[in-house]
Amino acid sequence: MHTIEQHFDGSEPQVRAVYDKLVNAARTLGPVEEDPKKTSIHLNRRTAFAGVATRKSAIILTLKASSDIDDARIVKHEQASANRWHLNIRLEQPRDVDASVVRWLKQAYELAE
Repeated sequence: MHTIEQHFDGSEPQVRAVYDKLVNAARTLGPVEEDPKKTSIHLNRRTAFAGVATRKSAIILTLKASSDIDDARIVKHEQASANRWHLNIRLEQPRDVDASVVRWLKQAYELAE
């Protein structure tokens, strides 16, 4: 059994602050379930719309998208199927959860209907 708190063992304090800001932003969109796994925390609506992998000094946020997004902040672009992308964004400070990230989060949330 994995817990959310275990994911922050060994992480710097701002990593938890980034996570909290991210989850709060997601909850403005509607119901969100936090589902801790072995290597990440899934954020679920009906299905997972985001994955959060903690690192010592950052979070790697993986979002579902219906198409690729051309933005320098996206560190990995992976086409999962014809109409589905997984995009990784590195978030190091709470301020990194800005309007662009919230917009991408909303798009991912809508895909998880």
